[in-house]
Amino acid sequence: MANKLVIADMNIWQTTRFQLDLMRPLIMGIVNVTPDSFSDGGQFLNAASALHQCERLIQEGADILDIGGESSRPGAPTLSVEEEWLRLEGVLKAAVSLGVPVSVDTCKTEVMRRALDLGVDIINDIRALEAPGAVDLAASHGQCGVCLMHMQGDPATMQARPSYPDVVSEVKAFLTQRLGVLSASGVLPDRITLDPGIGFGKTPAHNIDLLKRQSELLDLGRPLLLGWSRKSTLGQITGKAVEDRLAASVAAALAAVTRGARIVRVHDVGATADALKIWQAANLCN
Repeated sequence: MANKLVIADMNIWQTTRFQLDLMRPLIMGIVNVTPDSFSDGGQFLNAASALHQCERLIQEGADILDIGGESSRPGAPTLSVEEEWLRLEGVLKAAVSLGVPVSVDTCKTEVMRRALDLGVDIINDIRALEAPGAVDLAASHGQCGVCLMHMQGDPATMQARPSYPDVVSEVKAFLTQRLGVLSASGVLPDRITLDPGIGFGKTPAHNIDLLKRQSELLDLGRPLLLGWSRKSTLGQITGKAVEDRLAASVAAALAAVTRGARIVRVHDVGATADALKIWQAANLCN
């Protein structure tokens, strides 16, 4: 018999230390401690520079910090647990003292375990906790928040030839299945957000279709987290190089929020925060 999903408050995201109010859209600031991420690889390789970036993003308006040690760009190599943890440990230890929720961007169960043991609040997993033991870890580890993302294939091959009969229906079906698995394992719905995975095994046409029909994913009853920042689709539409996609990234974030996203994952926190302030002021006037 199919698992029955429990509908929870869409305006709440429960995490380890924080219950996040999603009545206003929140900004998740990206901190990549990697040498090869597509946009900012190599900029924050040591704990000191990464911590400085964390502090800067908070000053600019980040509500959540998302810290990753392994690139998920197309063709990125896979790291061992120890290689990834070597990059993450120092900055995670420092970041959990900064007064905002900290998310670890990883798909390895052991890295998740170590991060949660340090006090990290959220697991942000591009593989939607499909790794062995990941669901059980989330279920047994207090109230940690979880973000489940859809990806076709894996980072090494995901952009080779992505294909869907209907991308929105397939993404929705996958996320529904993962919600059912977590629910059956005892992870309460208010701990879960969903990410359709813009750019992860999808063509520009797929990504735009997901944006146009994003409201269909709200039927799943959980908040949506969207990551359009500096993605290649924006470059293909505008003709701009990755370092020149600020305006396109902010526009995409606003479009996602307008269509119901509660969290936007971005590199350019200050510009996004300013845009959202204007969006909120305009909506409050209505």
